[in-house]
Amino acid sequence: MSKIDTIACPVALSGSLDNRIRRWLQNPEKILRPYVKVGMTVLDVGCGPGFFTLEMARMVGKSGRVIAADLQEGMLQKVKEKVKGTDLEERIFLHKCGEDNIEVLELVDFVLLFYMVHEVPNKEHFFNEIRTILKPQGQVLIVEPPFHVSKSAFEETIRIARDAGLIVIERPKMFFSRAVVLKQG
Repeated sequence: MSKIDTIACPVALSGSLDNRIRRWLQNPEKILRPYVKVGMTVLDVGCGPGFFTLEMARMVGKSGRVIAADLQEGMLQKVKEKVKGTDLEERIFLHKCGEDNIEVLELVDFVLLFYMVHEVPNKEHFFNEIRTILKPQGQVLIVEPPFHVSKSAFEETIRIARDAGLIVIERPKMFFSRAVVLKQG
């Protein structure tokens, strides 16, 4: 078993990450509407099978782009299969992360970190890397599941992000989740 297999949701369970019930409870368009605009370059870290990726691609329009990043090639293939032959295909760029680095060099307007930060082994390094690819007015939305991440653990994540140079600008309310929006300090 690889290091990836011990920290990330297995590709075999990806169906549980993208279904009608989840779409009803965590509506991607509703969650992302305040942050994602036409023409933006956005990064979906830990994109999985593309639950948020596809909606972000619709929201950024033809002039925008979405970088769908994941550790697992199998998850990226799921996204690729979903968009093949659609107009979204030209807006979504699949990117395989390294085990310890995101490795995206392009500057982005928005970063989505949905239910994945708790899986990151070195959060200090991770948030330093996020800060370096975030445009000056860019934002980061972190959403974590309360069943995996206690209130104190979530506050520790925010502290680490602050230490990396990000500041809290909002704490949006989201169904059955802990959430925070950050930007460059």
